[in-house]
Amino acid sequence: MKKAGVTLKKVITADGTATLFVEELNEHYHSVHGAQQESLHVFIFNGMHYYITNYPARKPIRILEIGFGTGLNTLLTMVELYKYIDAKVYFDTLEPYPVSLQDTLSLNYTGIFSAKIKESYLKFHTCKWQEDIQIDNHLYFRKENVRLQDFITDKSYDIVYFDAFAPDKQPDMWTPEVFTKLYGMMCDGGILVTYCAKGQLKRTLREVGFRVEVLPGPPGKREMTRAIKNPL
Repeated sequence: MKKAGVTLKKVITADGTATLFVEELNEHYHSVHGAQQESLHVFIFNGMHYYITNYPARKPIRILEIGFGTGLNTLLTMVELYKYIDAKVYFDTLEPYPVSLQDTLSLNYTGIFSAKIKESYLKFHTCKWQEDIQIDNHLYFRKENVRLQDFITDKSYDIVYFDAFAPDKQPDMWTPEVFTKLYGMMCDGGILVTYCAKGQLKRTLREVGFRVEVLPGPPGKREMTRAIKNPL
């Protein structure tokens, strides 16, 4: 799992964007076949974009991210929101083992974006934990330094970005208890998206109560998963 004191190395992935490699786990934070492509495909296009397109009247939107990590999913969510003039998103993210600012900035994720985007990305990483922050007119942000198992909230979420390390690296994050908890935290019609498409995950999601959709995966992966709670 993501812990303080591990050895992190910068790696350039196939689409030219960088990720971090955790030596102790022999695991990357993002796909080596393309960090940005994976995030866009799994979480932005099949998560947020899908939800906004299919439920245009449901506003504002609340997103819960499991695994803030380098902040790439949050950054791309913010950039994508500029396509939706009237969209407003409340974005909560959990990260019990934060990446250092030095390691984060070494990835240069904002290199292709404007100064305003760079400023916002820096704010994600330097703002206080457990505080609500208004990033711009579209995005309200909150990060929690806590494990999902210990996270308590009275909010209901429309979208869950499930971006924990793989089941063989972080098995405690892929249990029926975890997905039962998430199911209870989601609105009817809410969706959960993840890069993982293992058979055990799909069985667990169905047992919990989700309707499971198996979708084409990002570059380097055949499939990904989208789970829907009580489809509208």
